[in-house]
Amino acid sequence: MRSRIVTAAAFTAATALAVTGCGSGSSGSSSKSIKVVYWQNLDSTNKLQANFLASMVKEFTKANPGTKVNLVPVTASENDYYTKLQLMMRSPATAPDLVYEDTALINSDIAGGYLKPLDAYTAQWADWSQYAKAAKGAVTGASDGKVYAVPDDTDTRGIWYNKQLLQKAGIPVPWQPKTWADVIAAARKIKAKLPGVTPLNLYTGQAGGEASSMQGFEMLLYGTAAGDKSLYDASQKKWVVGSQGFKDALDFVHTLYGQDLGPSKEQALGANFGTAVGTELIPEGKLAIDIDGSWMPNNWSSAAAKPWKEWQSVMGTAAMPTQNGQAPGRTSMSGGWAWSIPAKAKNPDLAWKFLSTTLQTKTNAAKWNVTNANIAVRTDVASDPAYLDSVPTNKFFTELVADTHYRPGLPEYNQVSTAIQKAMESVTTGQASVDKAASTFDNDVKAAVGEDKTVEGTS
Repeated sequence: MRSRIVTAAAFTAATALAVTGCGSGSSGSSSKSIKVVYWQNLDSTNKLQANFLASMVKEFTKANPGTKVNLVPVTASENDYYTKLQLMMRSPATAPDLVYEDTALINSDIAGGYLKPLDAYTAQWADWSQYAKAAKGAVTGASDGKVYAVPDDTDTRGIWYNKQLLQKAGIPVPWQPKTWADVIAAARKIKAKLPGVTPLNLYTGQAGGEASSMQGFEMLLYGTAAGDKSLYDASQKKWVVGSQGFKDALDFVHTLYGQDLGPSKEQALGANFGTAVGTELIPEGKLAIDIDGSWMPNNWSSAAAKPWKEWQSVMGTAAMPTQNGQAPGRTSMSGGWAWSIPAKAKNPDLAWKFLSTTLQTKTNAAKWNVTNANIAVRTDVASDPAYLDSVPTNKFFTELVADTHYRPGLPEYNQVSTAIQKAMESVTTGQASVDKAASTFDNDVKAAVGEDKTVEGTS
């Protein structure tokens, strides 16, 4: 799914993982056995999804005696998970029955022939009417209009800040910056007043994967004057290159890392930096401002490896401002994950039964959204006071949906995203100027999608 070279060793490892994850070999596969693959990030202490899925398996097998659900966590960086998942789905011998998919990658997997259309199932499932229109759109094939997944959750992104650190730096709280310049000004003030504290984190570079693209660059890019046409112009069906907004976003990255207002380059470009931000830097008071997602309380809950009960009084939230404060004044990015059935699944019917009667009931969807601090995709859950009140910041991040943006749901997005990460990294390390990095991005995009599918940006 990503523009990357996969070695034979990686393929072998992925294949071995897929095979060993299944309780029975292909020759002895039971019609009542399914294999479920999901992503376990490199923070091995975070067992929220593993524990939740284990409870779902217990509930399902109790209601359906004789069935077996094999859970297969793939511990890897986000980008490597995508690669390993695709390798598994290529062959009937290793294909899982149910897979956890980033919604941004669904169209890429559709184009590769890896996913099974689910319309025959959803047409007979009453709960499908409870899913928000935008959530359904994220799992619908761009080329054929068919449904290829059931949305599991969504999210929004904003600014987390340590109220105590900002006050020590002389910044009044609650804090709500109105422009990018306000954000940089606050970071400079923190650097001057609080030695030893990282002023501002913005994810960057290739190791960060979509965290760099979404929490990082696109939180800036979609806040420029072009808005939804910053990266892809849907009206012309073309990818945007050569825009001033892209250069302005890169310049923000250049300022942040060039003036030592962010993490050290070694930290920022590390594969597991996101985990360190949530479990170490923020709780330990070493990071003042973090541009990040609605899910951050997962790191601090009573179920986390290092619970931090004080977060509710220490941390504040603010919306990410648009570049110059232009309407609507704030911006956000939304993504989310979903459950798909591979085209080569051995037991798709049982996989659907597990998905529809257990994983995605209203009760269990609400339980998962509360457990993982997700934004609900079912309207009946999103309007439930118990959900809204379960995490103090749920209301704030749910309200950001009104001004959020979604990544282009096209197969080419994966290569464009990689090009964004490369441009960010080259500016972060100082290996390229903003103009040079932007020019390289333009060339990478033209090579990936075809020059005839690009258009020069107007702002």
